Amino acid sequence: MSVAVRVIPCLDVKDGRVVKGVNFTGLRDAGDPVELAARYDAQGADEITFLDVSASAEGRATMLQVVADTAEKVFVPLTVGGGVRSVDDVDRLLRAGADKVGINTAAIARPELLTEVASRFGNQVVVLSVDARRCPPGVSTPSGYEVTTHGGTRSTGIDAVQWAARAAELGAGEILLNSMDADGVTGGFDLEMLDDVRRAVRIPLIASGGAGRPEDFAAAADHGADAVLAASVFHYGTMTIGQAKEALRAAGHPVR
Repeated sequence: MSVAVRVIPCLDVKDGRVVKGVNFTGLRDAGDPVELAARYDAQGADEITFLDVSASAEGRATMLQVVADTAEKVFVPLTVGGGVRSVDDVDRLLRAGADKVGINTAAIARPELLTEVASRFGNQVVVLSVDARRCPPGVSTPSGYEVTTHGGTRSTGIDAVQWAARAAELGAGEILLNSMDADGVTGGFDLEMLDDVRRAVRIPLIASGGAGRPEDFAAAADHGADAVLAASVFHYGTMTIGQAKEALRAAGHPVR
């Protein structure tokens, strides 16, 4: 039997509150992270992802408390990312109650961090977060996609598909592929980008950025996503976890 496609709500946490914008700008309040996580757990979410978007020293302390409080109330795996720069950062998050840790900018600066974390805690802990976009004027990569950092505001010139493949070799257990062009727009996942990355990696691939309708989740799974992640549509009541799963089931994809 095929492995079930996971449905993952994503909570962007800033100063202890969930926020959401469009293309990582215009952030507005979406609620208390612990309450939202508990709601999604009750709705049948397979995992929950927290992204710390204010990962200063103060933001990190706040996030550790959010993770600890959430771990006491929910019974699904928690992935936490944002501001993770070292093995010690990963250790602190795991001790607080995280099951997996998302790494982005620090791995671009020092790719061996992925190997260090995987060697100490196991590949299953390492989620490489790739904020990718179609190359803007003046930037060219073999795949036509580049990796960005700092919430999609900084160009790296790094080919997104090649980076995903390299990260898998270095020890990443999953790739969280976030389309910066589609983020928060609710026009559907970037299926072309999914196809290109799926061909390059064998590890699980999480589609992120663009979900607007239940059928968008099924389309992402059709194009090779092992999990589908969304924020706005869940936070603001556009759809429930159950509706996303029903669309996946109707399209022939197994769900839990």
